[in-house]
Amino acid sequence: MAKFVIGRKSGMTQLFDENGNVIPATVIEVEPMYVLQNKTVETDGYKAVKVGSGAIREKLVNKPDKGQFTKAGVEVKRVIREFKTEDDFELGQEIKVSDMFAVGDQVDVSGVSKGKGFQGNIKRHGQKGGPSGHGSMYHRRVGSMGATSTPGRVMPGKKMPGHMGAVNCTVQNLSVVMVDGDRGILVLKGAIPGPKGGLVTVETSVKAAK
Repeated sequence: MAKFVIGRKSGMTQLFDENGNVIPATVIEVEPMYVLQNKTVETDGYKAVKVGSGAIREKLVNKPDKGQFTKAGVEVKRVIREFKTEDDFELGQEIKVSDMFAVGDQVDVSGVSKGKGFQGNIKRHGQKGGPSGHGSMYHRRVGSMGATSTPGRVMPGKKMPGHMGAVNCTVQNLSVVMVDGDRGILVLKGAIPGPKGGLVTVETSVKAAK
């Protein structure tokens, strides 16, 4: 069974196992999901389920999205996501985090990383700085842009200063250390992408499944 939830990163904390070892952990707040559509091979070319989660005022939802919720008999939700799965669900079915995950499961977490703004090549790409002696005047700048007469231009893909962070990324093979379905809490071992309050999706680990 493919497992999945939509959540928001609440922050990091520490837990202790039975031997007294410290476990660095990330707490994810998971609101119940509601099934909006079952996609099938016959009609859509692939098998998946579309779900909605998170409260939102109805006036903030556009008409096409509102039609999906009306058809499924569900109140409007803030977030709509689609997950590939071979399982069948009922329209409007409520899915809690405790229905999906248990302690010991291996998961992959996807989200948008923290934005760092415009950064130089040393921080952005981990390059070495220039000579730090007095008068060098070249401490943290890019360095050579390439050859001179041939090819006579900066090659595509050259690592240079620019916008850093705020990109989609996935952390794989994290362990579930606690699940609380009543409070909607999922606790994972280790760190996950994004700032506090950032939206993340948690799915069954691809590599662990293999």
